[in-house]
Parts: sequence; C-alpha cells; structure tokens
Amino acid sequence: QVQLVESGGGLVQAGGSLRLSCATSGRIVSTYRMGWFRRAPGKEREFVAALRWSGGRTYYADSVKGRFIISGDNAKNTVYLQMNSLKPEDTAVYYCAAGPGPIGTYSYDYWGQGTQVTVSS
Repeated sequence: QVQLVESGGGLVQAGGSLRLSCATSGRIVSTYRMGWFRRAPGKEREFVAALRWSGGRTYYADSVKGRFIISGDNAKNTVYLQMNSLKPEDTAVYYCAAGPGPIGTYSYDYWGQGTQVTVSS
C-alpha cells in the first residue's frame, strides 16, 4: 500500500512563492510517475505537473510552465512542487498522486488528502 501526505500549503500574496511537499511511504516503484493536481472551488480537478522517479523526466501543464517546478528527493522519498510567481487563479486544493503509466497521462492509482493553497490579490 502506498501512502501520500502533502504539506506546505497556506496563504500567500500574488507574486509570492510556496513549496509543497509530498511524503511517500509504502512500495513506490522507481518507474512510477509522481503527479501534482489541483481542484479550485467549483471546478474540475486539473493536472499540474508530473515527475518520473527513474530518469527524472518532468511534464507540466501549460498554465504553470515556467512558474512551477516539480522535483524529487529519493533519499527522503519526497516529491516537491516549487510554486513561484503565484496568481490568484492558482488558488486550489493541491493533491499529490502516484502510479504507473506514461508521464503524459492523468490516471493515477494513489492520492494524498490534499493541501490548501490560497493566493490573495
């Protein structure tokens, strides 16, 4: 069983930065993707970024490309999402996810409980 626990959310002003963390436990296979998704109030959940543990390949949604950076620390079994130049439209609950599959696809097997990010204007 895989467990994912997000942390690092909070309230930040527009233009600011936050770093989210996703601590993983259980059997994370090196070929798994690790992904970040978000759900804003009244909207569908949307893909944000993904990372493959082996090789370090990354993939981003156009809306965050150039502002957000996904990275992983194998020694700590933790995935990060560095969010810079935050905008009010980035306000959402952010979820960490894990699972096998191509990095550009959005079906994941395991999900965290989410962490709230609020960006004030």
